[in-house]
Amino acid sequence: MTAWLLSGLGLLILLLAGDALVRGAVNLSLRMGVPALIVSLTIVAFGTSAPELLIAISAIKENAPGIALGNVVGSNTANILLVLGIPALLSTLHTSECNSRRNYVFMLLASVLFIGLAFCGVFTLVSGAILLAALGLVLWNAFREAHAHRKACGQACAEDDELDGLEEADPNMAYWKISIYLVLGLIGLPMGAHLLVEYATVIALTYGVSETVIGLTLVAVGTSLPELATTVMAALRRQADVALGNVIGSNMFNLLAIVGIATLVGPIPVDPEFLRFDLWVMLGASLLLAPFVFFKQDITRTWGFVLTLLYAVYVVVLLA
Repeated sequence: MTAWLLSGLGLLILLLAGDALVRGAVNLSLRMGVPALIVSLTIVAFGTSAPELLIAISAIKENAPGIALGNVVGSNTANILLVLGIPALLSTLHTSECNSRRNYVFMLLASVLFIGLAFCGVFTLVSGAILLAALGLVLWNAFREAHAHRKACGQACAEDDELDGLEEADPNMAYWKISIYLVLGLIGLPMGAHLLVEYATVIALTYGVSETVIGLTLVAVGTSLPELATTVMAALRRQADVALGNVIGSNMFNLLAIVGIATLVGPIPVDPEFLRFDLWVMLGASLLLAPFVFFKQDITRTWGFVLTLLYAVYVVVLLA
């Protein structure tokens, strides 16, 4: 009973922290004259990927690197199918209004790079350095784009373009208040994820679920809950660019930053099953975003149902 209560507490913390992070991020974008999508790709994405980093480092130290890799691969799949699917069931994500083509292409390239390195059989320090170098290029491009937008458009333009209809959007919000929202979100997300994953894992082990399946499903879903909490709040606030940017950014951070940093702790061997199945499911899920990014389609409730159903099928296959 205690494990169930603590898991519920972790979920509550995740929801509250996700709300705080969205509020802080969107208001920071207004104050700085930076598109909300760019903020989502950096601050929000890093904050919601923190649980994956903590899990990866812990797993390697405890000589369970398979959980670290399964967590990243499983989380990326869950981020697209579940994290975008469930919010779309609640409210249509108006992704047709988002301009995320370049960052989506970067995510696909990061996925291909990650899969290519995985076929080497083990992620070493060299692999990690390559991934971190790619991350540096992505961040440099994001900041360059943000600087160009601010220079060309200015604060007034940003205020007109960003966050129409969002009640908590305040272009004049004090930086100290924005900082409180961001800090609460960045601290609360990994804290809530830790509680939920730790005690949900205890529950799963009680029912005899294998460690590998836990890494690909329970731990992956658990560490994707910060993204889910943030995306649900963004969807309810009709802020599709935060939702989509959060998923794209988090997936890039998972592939490039999480595994790249984790290799500093130790090598990460690649289970052959990842090469045969899970990596390709992750890539296939990433490609499903193409219509919404390139053809300006909204993620409707119907699409939300399809994405969520696909994830359910994936889990059933893993458990079979």
